[in-house]
Amino acid sequence: MNCPRCGAPAPEGHKFCSACGTPLVPQCEPAASASGERRQLTVMFCDLVGSTPIGARLDPEDFRDVVQAYNRCVTDCVTRLGGFIARYMGDGVLTYFGYPVANEDDAERAVRAGLAIVEAVPRLDTAAGPPSTLCARVGIATGLVIVGHSIGVGESLERAVVGDAPNLASRLQSLAEPGTVMIADSTRRLTGGLFDYRDIGTRVIKGYAQPVRIWRALRESSIDSRFEALRAGGAAPLFGREDELALLLHRWREVQRGEGRVVVLSGEAGIGKSRLAAALEKHLRSEPHARRRYLCSPHHQDTLLHPVIGEIARAAGFEREDDAAAKLRKLTALLPPEASLEEFALIADLLSLSPPVEGRLAELTPQRRKERTFAAVLRQLERLGQENPVLAIFEDLHWADPTTLELLARVVERIEQMRLLLVVTCRPDVQPGWTDRPAVSVQPLGRFDRRQANALIDGVAGGSRLSAAVRDQIIAHADGVPLFVEELTRTVLESGAADPDSEDVVPGPRSPVVVPSSLHASLMARLDRLAGVKEVAQMGAVIGREFSFELFRSVFPLTEEMLHHSLQSLVAADLIVAQGQPPKAIYSFRHALVQDAAYSSLLRDRRRALHHQVAIGLERDESGLAAIEPELLAYHFAEAGSADRAIHYHLKAAERAMSRCALAEMVSHLRRGIGLLNSLPDSRETRRLELALQAALGRGLIDQAGSASEQGHAAFVRARELCLELGDTDLLLPVLYGLQVYHFSHSEPEIVIRYAQEILDLG
Repeated sequence: MNCPRCGAPAPEGHKFCSACGTPLVPQCEPAASASGERRQLTVMFCDLVGSTPIGARLDPEDFRDVVQAYNRCVTDCVTRLGGFIARYMGDGVLTYFGYPVANEDDAERAVRAGLAIVEAVPRLDTAAGPPSTLCARVGIATGLVIVGHSIGVGESLERAVVGDAPNLASRLQSLAEPGTVMIADSTRRLTGGLFDYRDIGTRVIKGYAQPVRIWRALRESSIDSRFEALRAGGAAPLFGREDELALLLHRWREVQRGEGRVVVLSGEAGIGKSRLAAALEKHLRSEPHARRRYLCSPHHQDTLLHPVIGEIARAAGFEREDDAAAKLRKLTALLPPEASLEEFALIADLLSLSPPVEGRLAELTPQRRKERTFAAVLRQLERLGQENPVLAIFEDLHWADPTTLELLARVVERIEQMRLLLVVTCRPDVQPGWTDRPAVSVQPLGRFDRRQANALIDGVAGGSRLSAAVRDQIIAHADGVPLFVEELTRTVLESGAADPDSEDVVPGPRSPVVVPSSLHASLMARLDRLAGVKEVAQMGAVIGREFSFELFRSVFPLTEEMLHHSLQSLVAADLIVAQGQPPKAIYSFRHALVQDAAYSSLLRDRRRALHHQVAIGLERDESGLAAIEPELLAYHFAEAGSADRAIHYHLKAAERAMSRCALAEMVSHLRRGIGLLNSLPDSRETRRLELALQAALGRGLIDQAGSASEQGHAAFVRARELCLELGDTDLLLPVLYGLQVYHFSHSEPEIVIRYAQEILDLG
């Protein structure tokens, strides 16, 4: 390593620098794998102005002393603000802010360090001359990079950064005037009003197709910097939603009188929809009622009735090791005695169990089976409400599959005759077609004002006190989003060192206060502080929002002890929540955005490898997930880059959807499969896959949109071309029939007769 104070080389094993005597305590070295990871980074290049003429007029030893004094000055400014000295390059210093440990305010720290450097270097009194002889210039840029991968060997081994930010920072440093700090527009946006700036405008920079906007950081503004915080308490209860909760309780009283109601909680991610629904559940805990919860998933948007299946399985108490017989027994116990054999068979079929009256179901068309399944689910809800009112929470409507949306519309149609309060959460861009019905109330959730945000901060901090300056920082950065307020407060408290009685913020190199400016940065900062555990969170994020202990252990090569410890650490950090105890435990990310943050930090190749491990593990899973949820394997194989296997499972998922008359899901699977064809080599086998997809898509579109479907016709035309090219007569007959039906619906008898003759010839 190099000495962190003077930059002199320090041989391995030495405890003190031979040049200046500084203790050689290594900087926080990255724990990333050799392949590195993706993250947002602020890069700073610092250069000693006029070093060449200075070196020309000084003795080499004197010039070495000058450079060491300059390096010590830069290092002091950087390390005091939590930066990482990546490389000394003669009279230049390369610094990272945000690696190996992230802080949301890394851009601010970099600008503060740059201003400190250009102020401190001229005060140096060296062999080059008295103070004001030396001068530095700084360039800073922020952006997404690949960081942590190893390059070089031996003494030249280092963790490098690849991305636009280092290149831009270097260019800005070369454009900077002596004694100035030039920053990229990306850094300017992150630092907001923390500094006074001069807009330099746009400049044409070598290597960039478009002119680049540049700012000069002049000085710190009057806004206080960071200070120490106390440890966080438990999870905060509901704050700032008294009016919305009152509406829900009012609707509940109406349900108790026998008047079914629907309340749609609409708002952006993190606005508190789920928290409000949970508060209602808690409020009703002492009252007699039945509860149902339907959870939609972004990975199951093409899995028909996924929320309904999940709720029935939870209500029945299905366990992972249960065989079909055990599940049927539990389902029998769940359904009331008055449930008919057909109703039992329909629910069992929905759960992919062999129903005891298979013959009756086999006689039903897919459409009739779907209608009767809908009726069976509705009867369950109606019977629940006969004894006690029912609270049904339907979370994340924006991720619901089309068949579930269809069923939900049926429920809303009959809601007034049921003792049911249906609470639906969704993003603002989702507009259900039934919101204008009399029994439906739509409650948009807005962002918090200052009073509400302060109440939430108090709830998260518990007995810990935070100064007005820290509260101002949290409220300003959270922008009124409750989840942001909560996570930012937790991060401040977890950073570990604040003086609650001080209104001044003093940065410290050992325990800097972290006040993230975005949720993503906040979560990455918390993950970085969990040494040796972040990779487990990343692996879990690849599996999905929810994963089991057993599945994790089966697909990833971790010992049971290590996995248990890592998951417990993530639970303790409140990043994931657990249900049950290992090995039967089920884990889920506390928020979808937590999963996104962990997932997005993985490199593409590493991400693909993990998806492949998950897909292979699911194929081998003894519970039969490959047959029950082929769409899940299709997703993982597609993300792993195994397009052929993904297409195989998309075809299976389409067949499964077709058997249940889930036409929209079937068409979606087939289109996704067709979209993957471009990543396969042009071969006879690839064309056979395309033929299977196009023929099935044509049939599905005719069933979904009618025989006059233009897209269905296009699929059949392409399928006919492939049949003739491949000499496939098995699929040619149904393809020709589909084409004939299309032209018949368009009253084109000449073409119909031509295809009829082709069918006869084929026969």
